[in-house]
Amino acid sequence: MASFQDILSKKSIFKDVSILSPHYVPSHLPFREVQIKEIMETVSPALKSQKPKNLFIYGKTGTGKTCSVKHVMDQFNAEDGSSVMTYINCRIYNSRYRIFQKIMKQFVPELDKSGFGLPYLYEKLIEEIKKGKQFVIVLDEIDMVKDLDELVYTLTRVNDESKAGGVSIIGISNKLSFKNELDPRSRSSLYESEIIFPSYTSTQLQHILDQRIGIGFEKDTVEPSAVNLAAAITAQECGDARYALKLILSAGEIAQHSGKMRVTDEEVELARKRVELDLAAEAIALLPDNLKIALYAIASLTQNGSKYSRLDGVEEGFLFSGEVYEEYARVSLVLHKKPRSVRWYREYLNDLEMLGLITSTMSGRGIRGQTTLIKLGYPAADISGLLKRTLNIE
Repeated sequence: MASFQDILSKKSIFKDVSILSPHYVPSHLPFREVQIKEIMETVSPALKSQKPKNLFIYGKTGTGKTCSVKHVMDQFNAEDGSSVMTYINCRIYNSRYRIFQKIMKQFVPELDKSGFGLPYLYEKLIEEIKKGKQFVIVLDEIDMVKDLDELVYTLTRVNDESKAGGVSIIGISNKLSFKNELDPRSRSSLYESEIIFPSYTSTQLQHILDQRIGIGFEKDTVEPSAVNLAAAITAQECGDARYALKLILSAGEIAQHSGKMRVTDEEVELARKRVELDLAAEAIALLPDNLKIALYAIASLTQNGSKYSRLDGVEEGFLFSGEVYEEYARVSLVLHKKPRSVRWYREYLNDLEMLGLITSTMSGRGIRGQTTLIKLGYPAADISGLLKRTLNIE
């Protein structure tokens, strides 16, 4: 019978697996020095008891947005003063009430008990601000807040009620277009600056991997060619540092499981498929139902074949946007959900493309006029299987 001692005493290819996690924040973030300095300059007035501008940070998944902000937050909160920088994950705290509750928990211990309404939390925040506190609130994945207009309005009102302190927002989003969904009044009340994080290049990813491998793996257990391959694959696919880290971690696990003590190109290639599906499953699990239904419609049509697949000029695997919408509407009704309008459906397609789950292109002229062609980014059977389970489709 195996024991923990047997497992722990086995020689491992890894020195510290946590270093390879996308949640690990290194002391130095390569290739993000410019962005980090810009964030620091934006929030620095708070350390002089002045209200900073709101800041919005955009960029695809895995471009270092959250890591950079957390890096700045650690330094900000280490400074002496009454200002506070608070990080909130809006996938978890996705409403105005829950965000206010999270902000105020560190100042009002009794909030651990339920039963306090939003007006109470609002008044408590004003009390703290009147003491001269500057609050910098980081809203990661801000577009996931269900009542974002109400949140923005309420935080703006807080600033109107006190001359001493104030509240500023750092919003982080994968969607450049998310502000367009805000009410014009909310948009106009946000006096903000913006930073866009670009995707990493192959050379940059190679450097990032070398940095993490040096701490996370035992010495000389990862071949340089394997690092180069992982960086090249990632740059070609998405430029997502999380993907690169998952790829090299998975390659290490495959090598160790097979009794090897060295990661080569072979393990990276084997890890590629596993990581792609893992990331797809992770992204799909977090999607709202309407996006899941739209993606299922694409997977289902890809599996069963498009009725326009034989038309000249339509590449294999591509679907017409119109037929996908028809399928989306049909599946919605089967699941007893009201289909959203074509305008919302187009937003869903933009979101799915931003996550790398689909690709889209405009058709050439002559194919039923000019229309959007959609292609699934992963094997249809795998995506369909994942969605059937999560949507309870038989």
